[in-house]
Amino acid sequence: MARPIALELPPRDPRLELRKRLEAAPVEYAEALLDSYELLQQLHDHGVFDLLRGALGASDKLVETAVDAAKSDESVRAIRNAIILGKVLGAINPDVLQCVASAVGETLGSHEKPVIKAPGLFSLLFQFRHQELRRSISLINKFLENLGKQIKLRANSK
Repeated sequence: MARPIALELPPRDPRLELRKRLEAAPVEYAEALLDSYELLQQLHDHGVFDLLRGALGASDKLVETAVDAAKSDESVRAIRNAIILGKVLGAINPDVLQCVASAVGETLGSHEKPVIKAPGLFSLLFQFRHQELRRSISLINKFLENLGKQIKLRANSK
């Protein structure tokens, strides 16, 4: 009858295997490896790993808190408002929005606090001779008219 062959494996040292693999790594990757070691050390020094460990340990509590916050009426309204604002921004012609941004920058964008004195009645009337002012007022009036129509439609539909 055949006798089994005794198989004796030397004990495995994972650190020695890793060291051999690291030493065998091509020299061209040495700089990248050193940079990654430095980055890992900086993350360790700033406590990022501790923060991540804590977040992973409390993941159930974090998810539970996030779900509770997302279920609140305020969160639902905020999400709906964000979607509506996205639609509003999508509906605006980019050229018009650029004009608005430029006008805001020219009017309020100075480094110092803008000094705007209240004009007199005749000064206001004199400003109406400028076509740009009348065009802007017409745009504002059209916006307010459309806003009033929408408010009326919403009030009648309820």
